[in-house]
Amino acid sequence: MEIEKILQGQKDFFKTQQTKNIAFRKMYLEKLRNLLIANEGMLYEAINKDFGKSKFDTFTTEISFLLKDIDYYLKNLKSLSKPKKVGTNLVNQLGSSKIYSDPLGCILVIGAWNYPYQLSLSPLIAAIAAGNCCILKPSEIAENTMMAMATIINENFPSDYLYVYEGGIDETTALLHLKFDKIFFTGSTKVGKIIYKAAAEHLTPVVLELGGKSPAIVTKEANLEVAAK
Repeated sequence: MEIEKILQGQKDFFKTQQTKNIAFRKMYLEKLRNLLIANEGMLYEAINKDFGKSKFDTFTTEISFLLKDIDYYLKNLKSLSKPKKVGTNLVNQLGSSKIYSDPLGCILVIGAWNYPYQLSLSPLIAAIAAGNCCILKPSEIAENTMMAMATIINENFPSDYLYVYEGGIDETTALLHLKFDKIFFTGSTKVGKIIYKAAAEHLTPVVLELGGKSPAIVTKEANLEVAAK
C-alpha cells in the first residue's frame, strides 16, 4: 500500500535526526512561505471553485493566518526549542530540572472543509516547526483546495518528510489503521469519536478541534432576501 510506504519512509527519515535541526526547520518553513505566496493565484482559484470565496476573504481568513504562523515560528523557533529551567522538588534538590521540547515523530493532520487552507496547513506548519514529519489529509468535500495543497506540497517537498494524501472516507480510514505519533483532527464530534477510538488502538495522542452548528434566527421583521444571503 502506497501510504504505508510513505509513512515508513517518514519514520526512517525522522530517525536520521535531521528534522531536529533548527536551521532545517527554518529552511522548510521559509520554503513553504515562498510557495504559498508564489501560488496565491492557484489557491484563490481553487477555493473559488469550491465555495465561490473571494480573494479578499481567502487572504484575510486563511492565507494571512498561515503567513503569520510561519513568521512567528521563524522569529521565535530558537527560544521555543530551548530547554526550559523549572524548579526542583525537595527530594531531588541536589539536581536540577529542565523541560525539553522534543519532536514526537510522524504526525497525521486531518483537515476540515470550511476553512480548508487554514485548518489543514496551520497544524502542518506547527508540525514542521516542532521538528516532525507530517502526512496531511485534507477534506475531500473541498476537492479543488485539496488538489491545490497536494500540488504545492507533493511537488516541492520529499514525501518522506511532508505529504498530502488525497481521497475520501476510505483513504482516511486506511490512515487511521496506521501507527502515528500524534493525530490532529478538525471536524465534527461524531467523526472525532471515530478518530479517537482508532487512535486508542495504538495509544496515539490526539488533538481534537471539534466544531458544531451555529443556529440563526430570522424574525418576521427581517428582510428575507438579505437574511438568506
